[in-house]
Amino acid sequence: MSEDIVLVIGARGQLGSVLIKELQKIYGITNVIASDIYLDHNFEGVFELLDATDITSIRTIIKKYSVTQIYHLAAILSAKGEQHPLKTWELNIKMMLNVFEVSINSTVNKVFFPSSIAVYGTKAPLQNSPQSAFLNPATVYGISKAAGENWAQYYFNKYDLDIRSIRYPGVIGYQSMPGGGTTDYAVDIYHSAVKRENYKCFLKADTKLPMVFMEDAIRATIELMQTPKENIKTRTSYNLGSMSLNPSEIYEAIKKQYPSFEIEYQPDFRQVIADNWPKSIDDKEARNDWGWEPKFNLKSMTIVMLEKLEEKYNKIN
Repeated sequence: MSEDIVLVIGARGQLGSVLIKELQKIYGITNVIASDIYLDHNFEGVFELLDATDITSIRTIIKKYSVTQIYHLAAILSAKGEQHPLKTWELNIKMMLNVFEVSINSTVNKVFFPSSIAVYGTKAPLQNSPQSAFLNPATVYGISKAAGENWAQYYFNKYDLDIRSIRYPGVIGYQSMPGGGTTDYAVDIYHSAVKRENYKCFLKADTKLPMVFMEDAIRATIELMQTPKENIKTRTSYNLGSMSLNPSEIYEAIKKQYPSFEIEYQPDFRQVIADNWPKSIDDKEARNDWGWEPKFNLKSMTIVMLEKLEEKYNKIN
């Protein structure tokens, strides 16, 4: 049993709700503190109400449990962010800087900060986007993440705070509903198929975007955090490659198991966001520095997604 005490901020989100369970397996249920702005009455383990915009509240929890690691996952995502840009900037930056600041000269020795492919813009190559491309994001979410990457590097260089980060592509998982991102169609479409509903897609059929299956995303996160400090060469954020998919490809994969499933394309404002994002990712730094390698492809992911969602909806009904 490790002596590490892990705090997850934003534990009820799409990523956090899955990550918590894996961390509990590694560190023990009592050594993982889940926190969110809303209470989870069904949570099994230690849960704290936390508004990450309140720096005193974060500091109180760190002291209460002698926290050694923080996974800061709370943020307003890309699509929701465009509806409230100033609020998105204020919240995303304030929460992140609060976490970084309270971690200095505390029991915290390691912080995880998630970034996103949303940091890329028109100046980056859309194909095989490199780690070191010029970043000119088109959304306030992307702007906040690009700023966050630079702040992470700053806190490492100035205070030797061990902050680690991944630029997530779209994350596809069955465990929870998506939280307002541009790639959310790739989760919603599976739910529609299992519920025997036709799907209205907010992106064009051929809009290819990088994706990763939830199991791979969680494994990548934990592997990065468990890598020896001296192996971490990138202190902004690591590219994470896996699959590059468009709505038509996912639809065809689902249709092999659900022949009557139909899709209709109705692009909205999220199409403009997606058009500025990479189509594929160069992740050689992650592969070289900490051995990243995805295990799932479209076929294997689709099998698991449909199977697990069938189980979920059968329980409800």
